[in-house]
Amino acid sequence: MEAASGITTKTMTVEWRGPLTERVKKIMEEAGYHDFIDPNTKKLSYISRLGTGFYPRFHVYVKKEEAEHTSLDIHLDQTKAVREGQTAHAGEYDGPQVEGEAQRLLRWLAYYGQTS
Repeated sequence: MEAASGITTKTMTVEWRGPLTERVKKIMEEAGYHDFIDPNTKKLSYISRLGTGFYPRFHVYVKKEEAEHTSLDIHLDQTKAVREGQTAHAGEYDGPQVEGEAQRLLRWLAYYGQTS
């Protein structure tokens, strides 16, 4: 049995099962996110700042982008890493703010979901 679209709360993963009418990049931009390439890992991700500073910000990694399955990992970066070269930071991977943003992203995916 195929899993339904929804949110997994272990590591705040947003799952969408089914086709989308747009690429994830376009959906993330529509949702207010901007491309971010990590200077250490060179991995593409998306960020949405909560104020005028660089932090706090929501940070999203695309785990999977396939024809019938999209998976996003989301967390809230509170501050920058303490030491140069560290990837550890004060981040939240659950809680009401992260849950609310995950629900919002799921609504964006649903908006762009194809119906047959």
